[in-house]
Amino acid sequence: MKDMDRRGFITSATMLGVGAAMMPAIAERAHGATARVPLSRPVVISSANGVRASARAMELLRQGADTLDAVIAGVNIVEDDPNDDSVGYGGLPNEDGVVELDASVMHGPTCRGGAVASLRNIKNPSKIAKLVMERSDHVLIVGDGALRFAKAHGFKEEDLLTEQSRRKWLEWKERLSTEDDWLPAHDAAAKDVGAVIARSERLTGTIHCAAVDAKGDISAVTTTSGLAFKIPGRVGDSPILGAGLYVDNAVGAAGSTGRGEANLLSCASVMIVEWMRLGKSPEEACLLAATRVVDHTKMRRLLTDDGRPAFNVRYYAVNKAGQYGSASIYGPGTFAVNTGEQASRLLDGAYLFKTPEKQ
Repeated sequence: MKDMDRRGFITSATMLGVGAAMMPAIAERAHGATARVPLSRPVVISSANGVRASARAMELLRQGADTLDAVIAGVNIVEDDPNDDSVGYGGLPNEDGVVELDASVMHGPTCRGGAVASLRNIKNPSKIAKLVMERSDHVLIVGDGALRFAKAHGFKEEDLLTEQSRRKWLEWKERLSTEDDWLPAHDAAAKDVGAVIARSERLTGTIHCAAVDAKGDISAVTTTSGLAFKIPGRVGDSPILGAGLYVDNAVGAAGSTGRGEANLLSCASVMIVEWMRLGKSPEEACLLAATRVVDHTKMRRLLTDDGRPAFNVRYYAVNKAGQYGSASIYGPGTFAVNTGEQASRLLDGAYLFKTPEKQ
């Protein structure tokens, strides 16, 4: 990472690297024998808003739950939380004031996945993504079709816009332009009422959660309300397998948060898994993904004055041996981890550049 200000977090250096962990299985398969499952340690990794999610997922893993059931139950806590305005109920809406949700899941042991996008009026899109995987011959269902699919399986429609998220949307609309007819509260002396909201103030939050159990089975989920105030129908990377999430039960899992368009263009998550297959640690693979985004960002409108991306993306990865890591373009930043040995905790992730201080 020449010329880059990166700081790595200390991963579990005593664990075997993914390449070494996989060699016995690869050798046996080459000779026609049944491959052994490498010994793993249970671990749950999540974005920083997943402290409670990772704790719940680990609790279920210790009870013998399937890895996918565990991570979905974990993120359901955040989807149901009206105070988290980037996921599920209370998520910030599109530019019309309507909440649209996206989610994807992948189940490593069965090599399956499912996803929904632009889903309205159902606060747990992660559950519907799992239903798409289990109860349809499809991988991705969107919009009104996703809603009808959810209702066919007994899910009830509800208003996802809380008073808090409605106020934030209205504030955005009032400050969007000084030339339209929407005005924020002001007094008689005010001039040029309304000010354009900075790009950085548009929330791009998401929750990603992945788990490895003691057998080495891996699953992951990513769920989001997407970019705040987006064009209706906009879909980011979260529900796209290979971009916002990817799992290979023989290798590991990866997911992302941040600017979805950048992850879509770089196919970040599948690349991270493939780099781990080649022997990179989870942290190293995440740094490579962040570097790929930096190198592939060419549009001037998306660059700062010094030529770096004017946005951030963050990646999370875990391999079959139970090693984990996270990295972003800008840092420092944190992610949540639970190994079952102590309470869920936030750890520092690696990064390429230090976040510039606001002037």
